[in-house]
Amino acid sequence: MARALGALVALALLGGLLAGLASGERSQRGNLIVSLDGGLSPLRLPRQRPAPVAVHLEGGLRTADGSLLPRVTRIELGLPGQGILSTRGLPVCPRRRLLNTKRPEALTTCGPALIGHGRLEAEVVVPHQAPFTIEARLLAFNGRFDGARAVLLHATADNPPISVVLPFRIRSGGGRLGTVLIGDLPRALGPLPHFAGFEMTLSRHYSYRGESRSYLSASCPIPPRLTAGFFSFARVDLTLADGRRIGTGIVRGCRAR
Repeated sequence: MARALGALVALALLGGLLAGLASGERSQRGNLIVSLDGGLSPLRLPRQRPAPVAVHLEGGLRTADGSLLPRVTRIELGLPGQGILSTRGLPVCPRRRLLNTKRPEALTTCGPALIGHGRLEAEVVVPHQAPFTIEARLLAFNGRFDGARAVLLHATADNPPISVVLPFRIRSGGGRLGTVLIGDLPRALGPLPHFAGFEMTLSRHYSYRGESRSYLSASCPIPPRLTAGFFSFARVDLTLADGRRIGTGIVRGCRAR
């Protein structure tokens, strides 16, 4: 029973990446509503060269009538095309070093590879028990998975004590999105929780060979006659176990300097 409960709680933490309601853009398909919100900092950027930025995202999935969420098998987060995600010279954290670790241990072991932070919230329903809520803190590390660059998400909760690591593979995007983070949720993790939410900020400044670098950089490539413009900022797409897909995107503005 304890092992089964642990798997359910672990999935609840991962579910924070795909379930829960946030403000911003929403899209509804049948009984499902997906939402996404977020922003870029700073908003004032060079027109023709990239400058360091931080990206903040929050969002998720809920049902219109409050019923149990369907199982999600894949999460895809798209970032803007004028943005650059660079890991050159940035330390890499092996996934095995994060498994079964608490937050202080993860920071001690992989602190040089830290690229972000956030929080997760999940409500878990266990048979024959009252529902309970999990509040978890999130750390994001630069890593590799299946031979490719990845974001390793490390989520921990104190009550009950849980530690989960979920890799998001980094892929080149298409259209107006330059980078896509792809995370698969294996069936072995069990059923999804009834409700969860997330927010995450990605940002890291570091030095490599005497040069100041940034994990994320962006520009504001608008015509010279304009001082501000809008662009496709981010998108979330969820794949469900029955093959359905649901997603939404957000548009944000920037100011040229």
